[in-house]
Amino acid sequence: MNEPEAERNPVRIGMPALNGRQKLVKSVWIVIWFLYLAGPIGQLIEGKMSAADEALGWSGFALFVGAYFALVFRYMVHLPTYGSLVRCTVAFLAALAGLLSFTLGPNWLVLFTFVGVAAAVTLPFSLSRWIIPALTAALIGIGMRYEDARTYLLAYALPCLLSGFAMVGVQYLIRTTAELRAAREEVARLAANDERLRLARDLHDLLGHSLSLITLKSELAGRMLPGAPDDAAQQIADIEQVSRQALVDVREAVTGYRRPRLAVELAGVRAALRTAGVEVTVDPALEAEHHGLAIDEEGALAWALREATTNVMRHSGARHCELLLTEEWESDERRYLCLSVLDDGAGPPRALHDGNGLSGLRERLALADGRLEIGSAPRGRGFALRAYVPLSGPAPSGGGVTGTAAGIVGPHG
Repeated sequence: MNEPEAERNPVRIGMPALNGRQKLVKSVWIVIWFLYLAGPIGQLIEGKMSAADEALGWSGFALFVGAYFALVFRYMVHLPTYGSLVRCTVAFLAALAGLLSFTLGPNWLVLFTFVGVAAAVTLPFSLSRWIIPALTAALIGIGMRYEDARTYLLAYALPCLLSGFAMVGVQYLIRTTAELRAAREEVARLAANDERLRLARDLHDLLGHSLSLITLKSELAGRMLPGAPDDAAQQIADIEQVSRQALVDVREAVTGYRRPRLAVELAGVRAALRTAGVEVTVDPALEAEHHGLAIDEEGALAWALREATTNVMRHSGARHCELLLTEEWESDERRYLCLSVLDDGAGPPRALHDGNGLSGLRERLALADGRLEIGSAPRGRGFALRAYVPLSGPAPSGGGVTGTAAGIVGPHG
């Protein structure tokens, strides 16, 4: 139910590129940061250096940018592969940054920041935690030879140190996110395995005895058939009765597997909304016992809860979602249970046309003698979906779900 991965993580941070478009996006993400090289570029364009220094500057700049881009791009596309080539490339970048900043002027000290970022991104923390302070110390040592060194050190040394360790933190978060993603996939796989085992166990318990009895009585009827046709007919009648009962048991079991339950949907909705970054407030009435709520009506409300929260996550852009459950009396003196899903997102579209999900939901509610209402949230911003199903039986004398909750707009606004 979560929104597409491309919308949540367009740069695929912490994940390898899968196609040319994703590689292009990662390339642009790297190139953007080259704007911080405006100082060295401006010095080269001015043309006030000697021919030798200018040749050194252009060639060194091209080598640095090419090596840095190749190193970081290789990491972002293929993810960590720590090896001697990576360490040698980081060492080459550090040496080139030292040479250019020592020879051509303080503007080139910014290269140390890029080296620190490259080390943080491509090297394990056991190495980068020492390399980043060493790069900062080298930057300070070279910067001290220039006039107004304090200004340059404040402009370059602090960003070098902080950017490096900030990227160390980002890499830690990326690794943690990857581990959580893998753990979530493993949990889903184990849950699917458990469900298959439960289904197999239930089918065995339902059919094992019945099929064994059918087999036994079939063999017995076969032996009785030539000499005792009446007894064989009785055995066949027993077989028919057992098989019919087994068919009923299987149908009930399958119906139970397929029928959505409100409590089960609520647990899944909570997890899905939190994963999508949507804060959720749940009315305690949703977790209480619902007297008079038939099986079909509960299934319709569960489908409504699933469809409504799916729309919140995919289309609304909401930050907060509220789930409410109220009992309401209609003009025909019938008692209804109303599920309200309110969000603070973009609100309903100008033309309220039901999509496939809402159309299907209206049909499900109609089969349960209920109805669906959609519109703006009570506070004027956001979207409100209300699903109504009838309640059977007498109204509870106290407790449970009562009346229309304060602040909730009724079925007619």
